[in-house]
Amino acid sequence: MSAPLLGRALPGPRSRRIEPDMDNGNEYSSLIILALPLLLLAWMFWSANRRTRQMRQFNASLSVGDQVVTSSGIFGTIRHLDDVSAHLEVADGMILRFDRRAVAMKQSDVAAPQTGRAPSDGTSEPGQ
Repeated sequence: MSAPLLGRALPGPRSRRIEPDMDNGNEYSSLIILALPLLLLAWMFWSANRRTRQMRQFNASLSVGDQVVTSSGIFGTIRHLDDVSAHLEVADGMILRFDRRAVAMKQSDVAAPQTGRAPSDGTSEPGQ
């Protein structure tokens, strides 16, 4: 009795090469491969349009007297608005002109900055 040949097909009617079925689900996998990038692009355009719409609504809601924060982190009060710029009073009598798009948020949306120095002994109680 001879040892079976490993890795070779035996001659005869029983030996048949088994090949994977390449057509099984092929149309669905190619559809998914095409659909995923399209869905990603659609989501990116939708989210960009949503952010643009929110910024337009925010800019339209600004008015003189609002306390705002710029995108660079400067706190101020709006003293004058026009179509392209906002004049912010950042200190008594000091007015800076910013591009209107640089106004990032209203101060009521952010925590107010602390105006005093932190205590040197490490305590966080005010007045000490």
